[in-house]
Amino acid sequence: MSTRIPSTSRRIIETIIVLLLLLGLMYALYDVLKVFFGVFTFAIIFSVSLFGLYEKAVVWLGGRRKLVAVIYSFLLVAVVALPFAYAVSTVNDHLKEIGYWLESAKDEGIPDLPVWITNLPLVGKEVSQFWHELQLRPRETAGIYERQIMHSIHRVVTTGVGILGMALQVVLGIIVSAIFLVSGDRLMRPVRATMTHMFGDKDGYALLAATAQAVKGVSIGVMGTALAAAVVSWIGFKIAGIPFALALAAVVYFLVLIQVGPLWVWIPLVIWMAIEGHTGWAIFLAIYGAGVLILDGVLKPVLIAKSGKLPFLVLFLGVIGGMIAWGFTGMFKGAIILAVFYTVFNSWLEKTKYYAPKE
Repeated sequence: MSTRIPSTSRRIIETIIVLLLLLGLMYALYDVLKVFFGVFTFAIIFSVSLFGLYEKAVVWLGGRRKLVAVIYSFLLVAVVALPFAYAVSTVNDHLKEIGYWLESAKDEGIPDLPVWITNLPLVGKEVSQFWHELQLRPRETAGIYERQIMHSIHRVVTTGVGILGMALQVVLGIIVSAIFLVSGDRLMRPVRATMTHMFGDKDGYALLAATAQAVKGVSIGVMGTALAAAVVSWIGFKIAGIPFALALAAVVYFLVLIQVGPLWVWIPLVIWMAIEGHTGWAIFLAIYGAGVLILDGVLKPVLIAKSGKLPFLVLFLGVIGGMIAWGFTGMFKGAIILAVFYTVFNSWLEKTKYYAPKE
């Protein structure tokens, strides 16, 4: 005697199977697209932050959206690629010098260090002393420091690979953001339809507006301030004749980006200049570094306040937490996630005032 499953139970089973298939599909989709999360992060940041400027350029060029997108891509890629190409060229030159040392070391012994290494801030003297010991006792010194040398080489290689990957993500993000900007409203139609279907017309549009406002506020506030501090710092480094000015400016950019501040670069440089006996340049760097610190403290709140009025604590927790969770691009993801949550939560609180029961 066969037993038939009741229709209600059968519908529940079918629903569970459909949900499991949907979850499996979503997991597979996540597994496929997770490689591009960094690219999409940069694409969203660039497209939202530069949307207004892009639309103005489209008007200036008579509605030629594709032409503006091409110009936009070339300009942004140049901004990213030129400093990176300069850094690669500098490293290549130094690698050639290392090759010449190795060749001469086979015939004439270990040569002296180049001047640019002995003049490095803070570590130049220690490296010079180690090199002198290596010249006197090469086998004994190399054996003592073998583990440290191999660890340093590994760190340099892995860091270089990470920088290459990050640069590639930024370039691809710029290209994808250009596609987003060319599509314009067509790209947002399915997103808008999904949001309004899930949350209704009013709440769906409000959530999209809050998301765009938060992304714009965080990206402009964090990236704009970091870029301004890096450019101003680079000018100061060049004026003072600091070696590796571009690399130090990149460090300033990173430290401002993660909300640590530029003083971790400027204070050691001031101390180094004072120890070397360049009192005038030390005073100049101290005053100039204080100006960069003031720029970091004033410009960031102004940019954020104009775009989203986000509290500094929300931004700080998002950047630090995102960096710990997801690495470099996580600084943007975490800040955006917390900013969106903060904006949406405040919007919900404002809404509850109107729906609160009257006493």
